[in-house]
Formats: sequence, structure tokens, C-alpha cells
Amino acid sequence: MTDIAETLLAFSEKLADLSRAMLQAATRDALRIDLKEDASFVTATDRSVEARLREEIRSAFPDHGIQGEEHGSEQLDAEFVWVLDPIDGTAAWIAGIPVYGTLISVARGGRPLTGVIDLPATGERATGISGRGAWYNGSPTRCRKGTALADAYMTSSNPRFIPEPDRVPFSRLDEAVRFTQYGGSCYAYACLARGRTDLAVDAGFDTYDLFAPTAIIEGAGGIVTDWQGAPLDLDWRGRVIAAGDESLHAQALARLQER
Repeated sequence: MTDIAETLLAFSEKLADLSRAMLQAATRDALRIDLKEDASFVTATDRSVEARLREEIRSAFPDHGIQGEEHGSEQLDAEFVWVLDPIDGTAAWIAGIPVYGTLISVARGGRPLTGVIDLPATGERATGISGRGAWYNGSPTRCRKGTALADAYMTSSNPRFIPEPDRVPFSRLDEAVRFTQYGGSCYAYACLARGRTDLAVDAGFDTYDLFAPTAIIEGAGGIVTDWQGAPLDLDWRGRVIAAGDESLHAQALARLQER
């Protein structure tokens, strides 16, 4: 029998089909760039994709809340809240670098329950239910286990996104791992869930950046927290560390928290 998480994930995939079609059909006019207050890029396509997804959600689940990057929040006190990022990696999308994607998550009780990372440029998709399973293009996937910190392959977004107070602890961790790959946007978190990388560490982020990846990584046997080791919820903002297993997570967390 299909349960609520499976139902919500299946509907999320239908939404991802819509967003993929809209992104693939976008014209050059849709690439007109505006700057938001935080100096990040936004385009008409970001806004139109999110608006369409919100319409579909309201029609199918009128009692659910929605939190989106472009059109704000509604009914955040609902049991189920959809968390949307229509284009994660807008700068990459504008430049034609194929690491951008649409992030669709459902939170239950404020915590990530289901997640979709849809990657329209490459035709890939990661999905997951926190604590229950994760899939890559429909096949089960798991995080890589047993990597020591000194051997870890870490990913992170543009280092310019990391706020000044967080750069010293981040640098300590960067020096402790084998290699750090920058600039992968949501693709990097999908790679962690696939077992291709070991750590993903960022700062200056928001719920819509991380809820879908969190559900998928937790479904794939990994762990996602803030830099204090606390789980992410709808009140979380800022710093995140995701790892393939608890041992590596603990080693990396200790490095971040050194005095």
C-alpha cells in the first residue's frame, strides 16, 4: 500500500517533469538577469517555474504550506510544507554550465521528508525519502562509507558565498581533506548521495537550497546537520555539513569546531 511519503514523492516527480520542460523550453529572453537584495542572480524563468509549481501544489494539496525562494512562504504551520528552489545554480544556468537543477522537497513537522534533485541539462534525477531510501534515475543509490577525513573528496559552492566569520573554520577543514571541488551547485549533493564524493560543506544557505538534498542524502544513508551537529529544520539558515557516514561527519565537525 502506498503511504503518504511515497505519494508526495511521486507528485514531486510530476512537478519535476514540469519544471524540466519549462527550463528546456526557455528562450534567451528568459535569461534576462536581475539582482536580488543578496546580490544573487534571478531570472524570469526562476519566477515562472516556481509560480507554476505552486499552482499545482495548491490544486492538489490545498492544506499544505509552501516555502519558495522566489515567491515567499505560506501556511508554514501546516503539517506538510513544500520547499522549492526552481533553479538552484541560476548563475550556472545562465552560463550554460550543466550543474543547475530544480529542488523540490516536502517537510513534515519542519523536517525534510522527501526530496527531488532534477538535473534537466543532463537528464538525471535524484530522489529520496529521509531514512528510507534514495534513487538515482530510478535505481537505488547509497552514500559511500568508511572514508577517513584525510582521504575525503569534499565539495563546496563558490567560496565567495561563505560569510567572512565562517572562512577560518572552513579553511581548516579544507586543509584536512584530500581534495575540494568547488561550484557544483545541487549536482554536488546528488554526487554525495550517489557515493561519488564523501563530504559537502557550505555556508550562507537557506532551506530551499538544502531540504531536497537532505532528504535524499538521509535516504541514502548519509547525515546532514549544521556546523554544531543539529539537524536542519524550517528555522535553519546558514551553515551545513553533509557526509556519507557518521564517522566522517564527526571527524569533519570536530575540525570545524576547533579553537
